[in-house]
Parts: sequence; structure tokens; C-alpha cells
Amino acid sequence: MAPRKSERIMNLAICLLMARRYVSKAEIRSIIADYRDMNDATFERTFGRDKDELRRLGVPVLMGSNDEYFTEDVGYRIPRKDFELPPIEFDAAELAVLGLASQVWDEATQADQAKSALAKLRAAGVDPDPGRLASLAPRIGVKEAAFAPIWQAITARIPVSFAYRGKRREYQPWALTYRRGAWYTYGMDTSVGEPRIYRLIRIESEVVFAGEPDSFTPEPVDTRTLIAQLEPAGPDSQAVLAIRLGRAGTLARGGTPAQAAVPPGFAAYAVEYSSAGDFAAEVCSFGPDVIVLEPPELRAQVVSHLRRFAGGADDDK
Repeated sequence: MAPRKSERIMNLAICLLMARRYVSKAEIRSIIADYRDMNDATFERTFGRDKDELRRLGVPVLMGSNDEYFTEDVGYRIPRKDFELPPIEFDAAELAVLGLASQVWDEATQADQAKSALAKLRAAGVDPDPGRLASLAPRIGVKEAAFAPIWQAITARIPVSFAYRGKRREYQPWALTYRRGAWYTYGMDTSVGEPRIYRLIRIESEVVFAGEPDSFTPEPVDTRTLIAQLEPAGPDSQAVLAIRLGRAGTLARGGTPAQAAVPPGFAAYAVEYSSAGDFAAEVCSFGPDVIVLEPPELRAQVVSHLRRFAGGADDDK
């Protein structure tokens, strides 16, 4: 959903939620700035779509009259008792996921929405501690420019178009998933008439919206099956890593304890990987909390990455 449309729909929801009576269309048009600039036909069409969008999101927009004798004078309102949720409680694991998701969203150029979501959690008496998520934050990030438009296309069901490996793709994105340091989208490539998985970092052009919202119905996606399709056909390579205790939990959980000499405060883990380049970048994201012990070629790639980041520093740890 485009930012301007999101703001307009949010303003409409606030207007109808705060009202103690039914609000007429004329009053709504005078209150919400975006509606005031529209001609009559555009307002009627846009207002109708916005109402439908709120209802699709589960917001109960009621239509009725303030006068039982003059029922033609209709208006709209959102009853608070039907709109408000009961108190929601989160356990520690759920708070960790919410905090991590907010940081991913921040990197995806949606910082305002992420901050708003955290503010609402705190207003409800839930206060996630960002410091406790520091070791998780580097693990999932968004550097791909295609992430934000693909995400918008998934949520609004808008077809997109982009260049991928020298070819123009007409695409209906159904889902996003993260695997081994990279983001992927899964959906229907209408150019070839088949479902396809595309890696966002390999999208070579700007992602262009190529249709209207709700232009397609995505098929159910089994995330486990999708991830299995991303696994290499052959056996993975294996790295031995020294991981600082209490840090880089995702790497440690994905590996098995190993026997190796490590610095104080570290433990050794054997971790499988498929792409040395991707895995080296993932290891670098944990900074000094992860040290590659084996194999030498992976360690060399990590050192090369870190030297570039440090602007030519000579430290190879």
C-alpha cells in the first residue's frame, strides 16, 4: 500500500473511530485533507475503495443514521467496542521476534512504521529492550533495494515488472523468505506461466508496479517447502567457527559443537554452508563475535570482506 494511501486510510479510521455518532460523507470529505482536493466522482470512488480496504483489514465500518425517522441521512462510524482488541501479552520469544522484525523493517526504508509499531507496544505496557536484541540484529538485514516494493506488492497483491538476469519478468509475488544471508521472493512469473523463486539481490532494475491492487490471488505457500527448494542439490561445505558465548545464536543453533582451540569466552561449532561468498558476508555481519577457524579459503574471504569494510586495516582476526 502506497504511503499516501496508507495515511489517508489511517486518517479515515481515526475519524470514524473517534466519532460518537454517524459521520456523513460531506463531513468526512471536509475533515480529511486528501478528500477535499478531489472532484465528486473521484471522491465517491476513492472513499468507497477506502471503506472496502478498512473492512478487508477487519475494521468494522458501520453505515447508519443518527435519526431513526430520517434514515436517508446516512453516515459512517467505527464502534470502539468492536474495534478494540483485548489485552495482548507477549512472551520473551515473541518480543524478540517483534523487535527483530522492527529492525529489518527499519533497514527496508520503513523506519516510521517500525517506530510506530514499537511505540504502540510500549503504550500497551509492553516494552521490548532493543539491547537484548543486539546479537540478533545483524543476522537479518535488508540491503536489497527491491525488498520494499516487493513487500508492498505482496501485501496489496499488485503485479510487478523487473529485469532479472537480462530478461524482463512479469511477476505476481506471493511470499518473501530469508535463507542463508539472502532474501528471496516466490510467486507466479506470468512471462513463462510458472511459479518461480527470485533472489532479490539479483534483480537488475527498479521494481515497477504493473497493475492494480488485488489483481491476483496468491496460492498458499508452505515456507518449509519453499526453503527446501533453496537448498543446494549437493552436500554443503563445512566451516568450524569460534562463536562468542551468548552471541550469534542463529549460527550456533544451526551448527554442532566441535573440538578446536578457541579464545577465552568462545565455543567452537561446525556449521554447514552452500555459498562461500554469502556465508562469508553473513559471518562478517556478526563482527568480532565470530571467528572462522576452518577452512582457510573461507577465512581468507572473511578477512578480505573485513579489510574492505575497515578501509584497509591489517587486523586479520
